[in-house]
Amino acid sequence: MEMQDDRTLNRIHTRSDSTSLQNPGLMEEECPRAVKPEKPVKRPLFKSTRRRRMLQSGVFGLFRAAAALNAAALVIIVGFLVVNGWRAINWTFLTQAPTDSMTKGGIMPCIMGTIMLSVGAMVVAFPWGIASAVYLHEYARPGAGLRIIRLGIGNLAGVPSVVFGLFGLAFFVTWCKMGVSVVSGILTLGVLILPVIIGTAEEALRAVPATYREASLALGATKWQTIYRVVLPAAFPTMLTGSILGISRAAGETAAIMFTAAVFFTRHLPTSPLDPVMALPYHIYVLATAGTNIEATRPLQYGSAVVLITLVFGMNMIAIYYRAKMRKVRR
Repeated sequence: MEMQDDRTLNRIHTRSDSTSLQNPGLMEEECPRAVKPEKPVKRPLFKSTRRRRMLQSGVFGLFRAAAALNAAALVIIVGFLVVNGWRAINWTFLTQAPTDSMTKGGIMPCIMGTIMLSVGAMVVAFPWGIASAVYLHEYARPGAGLRIIRLGIGNLAGVPSVVFGLFGLAFFVTWCKMGVSVVSGILTLGVLILPVIIGTAEEALRAVPATYREASLALGATKWQTIYRVVLPAAFPTMLTGSILGISRAAGETAAIMFTAAVFFTRHLPTSPLDPVMALPYHIYVLATAGTNIEATRPLQYGSAVVLITLVFGMNMIAIYYRAKMRKVRR
């Protein structure tokens, strides 16, 4: 009986297999195929590659035109000053004080005064700017108060310099009784460039990867040790960008120092922080607007402007070289 049952089952399976081979549609009805999802059709942003290339060429052309326009303006301005002022530049012009109602002589007190004001303002503003940026980025609690402070710093960076000059006149010169002096001008210029340094320093701290802080804290360092030994060295080369911008602005300001530090004429260099000083921006302004013989001093005006541009360029190059050297050491 068991042998007969096995034979019967084999016959049934053989018939079903032959039926499925003869009618494959039956198997498809019993086991339908899986429906594959249709792939989304990627439509190009533009209809043709040619239009994309034309747009790219047009945008890059605008960028090149803007860069060329800025470079051309710089070359024209500097070239105009050099052509009209190079005859006035000589050893006497660079090493002696003005004479004959500033129609002759040199600009040595103006050069030294500009260097003292610019470097002094940077010495005052740079540490305070870094300390403020560290507090705002690392310690301050996020909220409305922090946003208001950052908004105020951003607005101060765009305030005209004459406003800072009037502030320095009212606070440092009059209220603090410092008078028109080197220290009053240094503090006024320091307040002037402080928002720029804070902004660039905070951006430099924000650019430091968070993994640096996490690795230092994981090794057992405190938060202050992490900031002092890890974060600040990594961000310091970028912070020097703020110092470069600050030096450039401090060296070329006239309105901020005409109320606080600069005088019309003095033959001697300051011997005390409370002495007034001559400065190149104010000297050029005086020669061009209030001189005894404006037309006769035209070469001196252009020569002083060339010296001022060269001085600012030299201070910037020193800061750029120091920044590049620090980045190379970090690598």
